[in-house]
Amino acid sequence: MIKPASPTSVFVVLAMFFCEFSYAQKKNADYKIHLFKTAETFTIDGKGDEATWQKAEAVQDFFMVMPMDDRKATQPSEVKMAYDDKHLYLLATFYKTPGNTYVVESLRRDFSFDGNDNFLWVMDPFNNQTTGFSFGANAYGAQRDGTMSNGGNIDLNWDSKWVSEVQNYEDKWIVEMAIPFKSIRYEKGVKEWGVNFARLDLSTNEKSSWTPIPRQFSTSSLAYTGTMVWDNPPPEQGLNYSIIPYVLGTMGNSSIDDIAYKDEFKVGGDVKLGLTSSLNLDLTINPDFSQVEADRQVANLTRFELFFPERRQFFLENADLFASFGYDEIRPFFSRRIGLGVPIIAGARVSGNINRNLRLGVMDMQTDKMDETGLPSQNFAVLSLQQKVFSRSNIGLMFVNKESLDYDALSDSLKTEYTKFNRNLGLEYNLASADNKYNGKVFMLKSFGPDTSYNGFAQGAHLAYSSRNWNWRAQQEYISENFVSEVGFVPRKNYIKLEGSVGYQFLPPSKKVVSHGPQFTGFYYFNPNFNSTDYVSIFGYGLNLLDRSSFNFDIFNEYVHLLAPFDPTNMGREQLEAGTQHHWNGVYISYNSRPKSLFTYNLSTRLGRYFSSGYRTNINAELGYRFQPYVSLGVNLSYNNLDLPDPWHTTDFWLVGTEADITFTNKLFWSNLFQYNEQINSFGINSRLQWRYAPASDLFLVFNNNEQLSLLEGNLWSLTLKFTYWFNR
Repeated sequence: MIKPASPTSVFVVLAMFFCEFSYAQKKNADYKIHLFKTAETFTIDGKGDEATWQKAEAVQDFFMVMPMDDRKATQPSEVKMAYDDKHLYLLATFYKTPGNTYVVESLRRDFSFDGNDNFLWVMDPFNNQTTGFSFGANAYGAQRDGTMSNGGNIDLNWDSKWVSEVQNYEDKWIVEMAIPFKSIRYEKGVKEWGVNFARLDLSTNEKSSWTPIPRQFSTSSLAYTGTMVWDNPPPEQGLNYSIIPYVLGTMGNSSIDDIAYKDEFKVGGDVKLGLTSSLNLDLTINPDFSQVEADRQVANLTRFELFFPERRQFFLENADLFASFGYDEIRPFFSRRIGLGVPIIAGARVSGNINRNLRLGVMDMQTDKMDETGLPSQNFAVLSLQQKVFSRSNIGLMFVNKESLDYDALSDSLKTEYTKFNRNLGLEYNLASADNKYNGKVFMLKSFGPDTSYNGFAQGAHLAYSSRNWNWRAQQEYISENFVSEVGFVPRKNYIKLEGSVGYQFLPPSKKVVSHGPQFTGFYYFNPNFNSTDYVSIFGYGLNLLDRSSFNFDIFNEYVHLLAPFDPTNMGREQLEAGTQHHWNGVYISYNSRPKSLFTYNLSTRLGRYFSSGYRTNINAELGYRFQPYVSLGVNLSYNNLDLPDPWHTTDFWLVGTEADITFTNKLFWSNLFQYNEQINSFGINSRLQWRYAPASDLFLVFNNNEQLSLLEGNLWSLTLKFTYWFNR
């Protein structure tokens, strides 16, 4: 049965439409940088001694964003731009007080913005204030690139082909970049793009931007970009294709029961074809993802599946078209459902902009069958459309289909285990006001399957507001019992959820404190008859200091009515009975140190009662030390102590993750991750040596070792050598 919309969702919808018409014009459209075409041959060396740079228009007088947004930046910055038939060029100079040292974590690609002296360049080629590209560099020359979605989110997993160099001086550092037009997507014949430039200087703890941006928003916010004005429309891309083949060899061994390992030699690759200057076709044949970083393990004391982000390159460009529909825990499409433990034969994807206001995403992936388990060959198809409306909002449509192609050949027992098909159809409206203060969403999803047990419904709505002092959010969700999303991420169903938060930030005239204030957050779950099943109420207070350190203290009140048996240790022990009720209180305390220190630390703890009148003590620590810019060391520690009655008694376990990130140059990296998880009795090593011998072309040497400790002992290891090269025209 489909539930009628709740009063909360109706209020959210009406409020969203009011917000749409409250604001209209782009805030910083009058901030302009003019580009002219050059015929000069550039040497990208960070020196900026070409004649073009003497004539190019310079933008200066950056605005401070943090710690306060009501003044100009104290550290001067200057940016110039130009272009030719093949590249978009940028030269940026960042002055500093002589004697102030640079703060750089490492030479690692796709570094953290908050932990480095660095520069960020965001561009909005469609001037729709919603999607775009981001490029950046830190003060020692490490590169950073990503795709942008939802008005300012940056996905750093995207990787493109471009070059940059940095030069350091006593009073300044200079970065020079060349971005091939073939590496980005843009609308044909358009002479104005959205653009902004941002800088973080940790010696003064100052974040600044070319255009003025309220301090509560990220400097990547596309709602506050200025305008990049071309003297003529950028050149048409013409025939634009890239071929990215790979070849690899793997050797390994397994001593774990029921897991065999075979040495292998593989050849495959990707093809990228520009259908238009803004629409791209991606093809993959026999893809391999052996070089992808290992997931960071976490201790799991929840009753539900944990979410791990997608890191595979093929799924990442325009990933928001496929991944942002719904909410974090109501996702109709989750690409990590494809190719888990089963080879992908091939895949195709068309994604990008049909025009300035309409975006398209179509994906089709084919997996192989697994004779040993009876898993059939399966096809995964996704269609996503996104039409911009009003100033920055959009209406989205998504269709997801999972089909077992050789289903008729399966035995009756396997027909029960592997569904013949599962489909999801959804429609959503995303609100983003012109000034970025309001955002919201309303969506509906319908699932389909071989019988009525798969035919369910899900919907949600929220509205959020953020100003310099105030922030609040109201959200509502509903999922029916028979809603099924086999290609999505829906860890929980058959519930109604109400969620809300409200907070206030005081901005004192202090030389040490930037802001402080209270925050209330609540999550309330009900069954379809509106009987309470879970809730968490959290009241906290936060303090942010000028040196970018922070402290938070929260008090929480939690209630759980178990709807299914549950082991409170999540270690395969005795279970609490379904129907039992549990209620407790506790506190969260956290402190994050200032990022400019060579030694950094983030500490947090959770103290309070737990299931069955027990007590839980949780202590977490993230410790880091850098020998900048070449070595970054990190340790993540998590300790849980569960003091419970019979039959569990006292249970404690550690999760330890140690990272050693060595960057010999900004093209040669060696990353090492060691993880020990006492909760699941495992120890893992992931060691990856990467040599970027040419732009977007790599040689990888990857060692993986996973050891199962008692009770099930065994070891699985592999060593992979992989070579990729990016040919493009």
